[in-house]
Amino acid sequence: MKPHLIIFAILIAGFAVYNIFFALADDRMNTLVNIVYASILFGYISFMALTVLKKIKK
Repeated sequence: MKPHLIIFAILIAGFAVYNIFFALADDRMNTLVNIVYASILFGYISFMALTVLKKIKK
C-alpha cells in the first residue's frame, strides 16, 4: 500500500505545482487541464480503495 500512497502524493504535488507555476494563460484550457488532472486523481483514489478492499477480503 505504501507505493500507492507515494504515487498519490506525487500526483497531488504535481497538481499543486502545475496550478502554482505552470497554469495556462487561456482560462478555458486551464480549466480543462484541471478537470482532466482531477479526474485522474479521483480515479487513482478509487483504484487504491479497490486494492484495499481486495486485501481486506482475503
